[in-house]
Amino acid sequence: MENLKLAVIPPLERAKRHVLFHHYGASGWITIAKKDQDGTWRQYHYRPEELATELSKWLGEDVYFSQNTFYKPQRRIENIRQLRALYVDVDCHLLNYDPDWVVGKLDLEVFQDHILPNPNIIIFSGRGLVCIWLLEPVPYQALPLWKAVQNYFCDQLNYVGADKKSIDPTRVFRIDGTINSKNKKEVVVEYRHDYRYVLRDLQYEYLPELASNRPPKRGRKPKIVHLHNVRTLHYARLLDLVKLAELRDYDLKGYRELFCFLYRYWSCCFTDDPEEALQQVLEFNREFKEPLSEREVTRATRSAEKAWRAKSDAKANEEAIKKGYPGAGYNLKNSTIIRWFDITPEEQRHLQTIIDGNEKRRRKRERDKKRMDEVRREQGAKTREEYLEEQKEKTEDRVWQLQKAMERHPNATNKQLAEMLQLSVRRIQQLKKMITN
Repeated sequence: MENLKLAVIPPLERAKRHVLFHHYGASGWITIAKKDQDGTWRQYHYRPEELATELSKWLGEDVYFSQNTFYKPQRRIENIRQLRALYVDVDCHLLNYDPDWVVGKLDLEVFQDHILPNPNIIIFSGRGLVCIWLLEPVPYQALPLWKAVQNYFCDQLNYVGADKKSIDPTRVFRIDGTINSKNKKEVVVEYRHDYRYVLRDLQYEYLPELASNRPPKRGRKPKIVHLHNVRTLHYARLLDLVKLAELRDYDLKGYRELFCFLYRYWSCCFTDDPEEALQQVLEFNREFKEPLSEREVTRATRSAEKAWRAKSDAKANEEAIKKGYPGAGYNLKNSTIIRWFDITPEEQRHLQTIIDGNEKRRRKRERDKKRMDEVRREQGAKTREEYLEEQKEKTEDRVWQLQKAMERHPNATNKQLAEMLQLSVRRIQQLKKMITN
C-alpha cells in the first residue's frame, strides 16, 4: 500500500522525502549525480541544508545520491566524513527473480528469522532493489569495521543476487520518483522504520569474532579478524598516501606514477571494486599540479589491479608463499615505501603507518612521557613541564640572590658566597656563568 500511495505524490516531493529522510541531521557534503543520455556522468555536491531547494534541478532519468557524506566536495574514499548507512544492491533481475517476490522471500527467510535486521528503506530501482540500513553516524575512522559489516550483510543476500561490487563507501543509489532509463521504470521507495542502528551493536550481534576477548589460540587468527586487520592497514596506508600528496601540495612530478599505482592498489584492496578504484585514482590524479593523462594513469596502474586479483587466487598465493612472501599482491615494507617516495622524517610525523624505526621510537617516547605525566597527576605529583618550570623559577631566584650577595660583598670568594647562600661551590660557579652570559 505504501508504494501505491507514493505513486500519487509528485516526484519532487518523493525525491525530497527520500534524500532528507536518509540524511536527516547530516553534516558534510552530499553528492547528487546524473548519467546523461550520451553516457556523461555529472555530479555535484551540496550541504544538507541546500538539498531541499537544489533537488528540483536533478529530476528525470538516472539520478543518484551518495549514501554517506564527505568532508569536502569530492566523492572519494579518503574524504568520507560520516558513515550513515549500510546497504546491499540486489541485482535480482540477473537471476530472473521479481523484486517483489525477492522482498517477500527476504522477509520470510532473512529479516523475520533475524539473519539480518529489518532495513529502514528498500529502493525498487527499476530492475532490482537496494536494502538500506540507516546508522547513527560514525566518523571515517570506523571505515574498516563498517566495511567488515557491509561484507557480512552482502554475503547473507548473495543467494538472491547481491552485488559485491556495490558496497563501497562512496556508492550512490537512485532517488525515489526518478526514472531508470534501461527499462523506463520509475524508482519507488518503501519506508519500513526510522530507527537508526548503532554500528558497534551490529558488529557485536552479527560479527562477534571482531571483538572476541578470549585469548588467541596458537596458529592462525580467525579469518574474519585477519581480514579486518588487513583492511584497516590498507585504508590507513591509502590515507597516508593522500596526506603525503597534500604535504607536497600535489607537486608530485617524478612520483606521479607511483602515487597513482599505490592509490589504485590499496583502493582495490579496501573496496574490492576495481572499476570504482580506477575512477577514484583518475580523480586523485586530476588534483596533481601536473596531472598525467587518463591513458597514462590507466596504463601505469594496470598491474595494480592485476596484483589485487592475484590476492584472491589460491595458486598465485601458493606460489608467492613458496618464494617466501606472505602471499600474492604487493606486501611492501615501510622502508621500501619511504625509499620510493623519499619521505623525510618531518613528513613521517604527519603519517599514520608509513614510518621508520626512528619515528616509531619518537612516538613511543611521547606516549610514555604522556602516560607518566598522567600517573603523576593522578598521584598529585607535578607533571614534567610543571617541574621544569618550577626549577627554572628557583634558578632565576638563586641568580638574583647571588647578584645581590656579590654587590654587598664584592671581594667574597666562591666558598664564602656558597656559605652565605647555603649552596655548593660548584653551584655558585654555575650561577656565575649564567650571570656573565
